[in-house]
Amino acid sequence: MNPIESSRDKIVPLRTKIHPTAIVDSNAVIGSGVEIGPYAIIGPDVEIGDGTQVGPRVIIEGWTVIGTNNRIYAGAVIGNDPQDLKFKGEKSYLFIGDNNCIREYATISRGTKGGGGETRIGSGNLIMSYVHVAHDCQIGNHVVVAHGSGIAGHVNIEDRVVIGGLAGIHQFTKIGRMAMIGAHTMVTKDVPPYIIVDGNPAKPYGINIVGLRRNGLSPEFRMEIKRAYKILYRSSLSVAQAIEQMEQELPGNEEIDHLLRFLRSADRGICR
Repeated sequence: MNPIESSRDKIVPLRTKIHPTAIVDSNAVIGSGVEIGPYAIIGPDVEIGDGTQVGPRVIIEGWTVIGTNNRIYAGAVIGNDPQDLKFKGEKSYLFIGDNNCIREYATISRGTKGGGGETRIGSGNLIMSYVHVAHDCQIGNHVVVAHGSGIAGHVNIEDRVVIGGLAGIHQFTKIGRMAMIGAHTMVTKDVPPYIIVDGNPAKPYGINIVGLRRNGLSPEFRMEIKRAYKILYRSSLSVAQAIEQMEQELPGNEEIDHLLRFLRSADRGICR
């Protein structure tokens, strides 16, 4: 529970508020200080953490676990069955962390047996209106997904990514941390960390300098990322050759090491 102190220094639990028109299954687990709005529907295997606000007409179903202090706006559908023809009703999960903002009419599906059985969303994310997050997606922390974007099944999005409005993310693709995806972009291959891609199909348009600054990367780190970008995109080297050259020429630091790990695991190829 999230307690508050009264004027007499007694621990008083936060009050849970459920609108009389909401339908909350008796087997759902509702934390302290949760607010559930008019005509919302909460299914039997749902857990909602302390301080989370559920707006009007929201539907939360399936085996869904939601953390603390989230805000879910009107009409969102959370934990619904995967939109996958291979899904046969098996038990699968959706896990959502803390302090997320999920706007109007967004839809987030549970996992499937073929994808490990779970969809997972981290903490501090902003998922805007009409966004669809499909089955078995793995989304990190502090990600922004703008209005109307579609994220297909099995997509992996690392921390602090920004996805522009009405973008389409192909299934099984990976998007590296602090990358930025332009509006209306179609992503069919992996997007390396720290870069901007735009267009249909997505093409690289340089380093996400604003994002790197906002996330506190030092000028020295930003310079090394620029050098890595030039090796990867401004030379005639293959990805394997670029990796080898970066290993030889760039000092080992967290950001470059993460970029190299990402490139080695890019099974679908990268946007180039």
